[in-house]
Amino acid sequence: MERRLTAILAADVVGYSRLMGEDEVGTLEGLKSCRRELIDPEIKKHHGRMIKLMGDGALVEFASVVDAVQCAAVIQRRMADRNKGTAEARQIRFRIGVNLGDIIVEGDDIYGDGVNIAARLQAIAEPGGICISGTAFDHAAHKVDVGFAGLGEQRLKNIANPIRVYRVLLDPGESGKIVAAPHRPGSPIMILAGVAGLLIVLLAGIFAWQWQRPAALGKPSVAVLPFANLSGDPSQDYFADGITEDLITDLAKLSGLDVIARNSVFAYKGKPLVLADVGRDLGVRFVVDGSVRRTGDQIRLNAQLIDIATGDNLWANRFDRGIAEVFAVQDEMSLEVAKALGVQPSATESERMARPPTSNLEAYDYYLRAEQAARSGGGSGLRKALALYEKAEEVDTAFAEAFAADARTSVYVWRAGFDDITQSALARKRAYEKAGKALELDPDLSSPYALLGIMQVIDRHYDEAIASAKRAVAIGPGDAGTHIALGYVQLFAGNHAEAANAVETALKLDPNLPPMDREIAGLVFLLQGDTAKAIETLERTRDDAPADGGFRILLAAAYARAGRLHDAKAAIADGLRLVARTESFARARSLASVGNIFGHLRNVEDLTFIVDALREAGLPEWPFGFTADEKDRLKGEEITSLVIGKTLKGQLEPDGQPAIMQVGPDGTTGFRTMTRMLTERVYVERDLLCEQSENLFGLPVCGPVYRRTEGAGTGYSYVNATMVFHFVTVN
Repeated sequence: MERRLTAILAADVVGYSRLMGEDEVGTLEGLKSCRRELIDPEIKKHHGRMIKLMGDGALVEFASVVDAVQCAAVIQRRMADRNKGTAEARQIRFRIGVNLGDIIVEGDDIYGDGVNIAARLQAIAEPGGICISGTAFDHAAHKVDVGFAGLGEQRLKNIANPIRVYRVLLDPGESGKIVAAPHRPGSPIMILAGVAGLLIVLLAGIFAWQWQRPAALGKPSVAVLPFANLSGDPSQDYFADGITEDLITDLAKLSGLDVIARNSVFAYKGKPLVLADVGRDLGVRFVVDGSVRRTGDQIRLNAQLIDIATGDNLWANRFDRGIAEVFAVQDEMSLEVAKALGVQPSATESERMARPPTSNLEAYDYYLRAEQAARSGGGSGLRKALALYEKAEEVDTAFAEAFAADARTSVYVWRAGFDDITQSALARKRAYEKAGKALELDPDLSSPYALLGIMQVIDRHYDEAIASAKRAVAIGPGDAGTHIALGYVQLFAGNHAEAANAVETALKLDPNLPPMDREIAGLVFLLQGDTAKAIETLERTRDDAPADGGFRILLAAAYARAGRLHDAKAAIADGLRLVARTESFARARSLASVGNIFGHLRNVEDLTFIVDALREAGLPEWPFGFTADEKDRLKGEEITSLVIGKTLKGQLEPDGQPAIMQVGPDGTTGFRTMTRMLTERVYVERDLLCEQSENLFGLPVCGPVYRRTEGAGTGYSYVNATMVFHFVTVN
């Protein structure tokens, strides 16, 4: 026996027996015509499956509630048109009910309460009308070109529990409108019963409060789910996404609200809305859901605020405006949502929310497209994003948010080591310049301070970094990005408890942190000594980015610290296999590269803790498993004589890619391969050859040089955290 959750449409012909009694042949021909010309084509168009067709009704299954309600609306509207000019007594009209529920599947038929509720909803619908259940409404609201009127909870025949019911408003002028269920005053007896019930609930609430006081005293928590794009043009997704993100950003400015971050809510994009799942997964009480339709220079924005605990609509509104008023609409919507949640913005918060990001719609459009491209995370998307941010900045040189987003993307490129997008030094320079420009234009932006904190701690300016990150949190207390930045800064500054507090807050605001940020959270828990939590967090990171081997390396360290050496060694093997596929020079291929990546940890003990765990897990000392006999290792003076003022020509591991290193007498060096070129300074320190450039966070990269034995070929091998270079001197 198979069970599944599905959308069910039940339809019934109004007055079928009377119609058949008065004109059997005409009624049958009329029904056949309706089915052939309207019903069957619309069911097919909306991806429905006819389960059964009775003389006076039909049962249809849909994978999507939106498709089911849209199909029902089209049928009822077109039936009204077909009936024009026909005597009322001879009109064929349907009642339709739609439900989302659990069904039992046997062969080609379906059974269960999900079907029964759809049939009962059909029975209470008006002739020519549609009634849908509360579960169907939760998924279809603002996603179908209709309105809804709440009918409250209804007792349906042979259905044990009351069902929330909504009547569909088919008039195009009421599209997007949501009318709350009317309040029904009760009889004196019912009022007394209600008072008694209220006392019971109150006592229960007091009892529960004793056990759940922290939650009861907490701020309202809300998730703004991705607004649906109803324009019919998928290329307009970026605009609907931008409306969503701007609403999240505005609400996050309110100190009286906990707002789930964009990264977590966008996991629900395009998926059915199941309120219980959203509440459980994101830990929120309220949800904002909506849609955007953009037609030329006009926009229609529908939104609703839902209380997950009760399913009630606390607020709903439709905004029909010109595109030039988009910022005013966003401000109005933010304030109305805040008011519905009982949150009163301070004067400063109101001023920040009312301040439009730009007055130039062309710049705003470039910015939204850039944000969409940046979300891809891939090289081509990041390149496109940086180019679009620049266009937005050129069109409006005072567009602070565009400069801030440009800085954020540049920092990501820098930290991830995307040398094929822009060299590390250039990405770092761009990030500093764009963040500085953003703050010059708007000192009340939080993200530039967060980015400056990250860059400052990498540059080992720890106190400045902490001040910048704390400033970011003070301005944007509801922004998960500011808290993860503070956690990153405190971690590398050696303040483990403060780092843990910050990442805990970030995880609360963004339960689906991006993998790079979640890795930082895992490292915080690891250094704090909570290996169980570190493993849980880093396993989630691994699962969210299955093709990125770098995320498995820290997981191996956590396994090793937990005594799970078998799992640690497996994670290392898997990680090295995946890391070998990338040319990124910031990946943890070896203990040497780990030492370089985490070289800006203020406490040497923290770095030793990580490296020792990875050594136990089996991470090799050098990239690509390079080993050599120490008797073949050159001394410092030998390296100086061999390298300084010379040209070194050879191949790189693992694929033999040609490379040339031209070293001047003063150590000024150019290094070239088929895919990259950089300038740096080369020097010898003790018995190590060192490279110093602005790549790899500006840290020096040092390693030994070995004379190759006869079996390995003539020449020398230079190995460091980023490469293995087999070379000969050509002059």
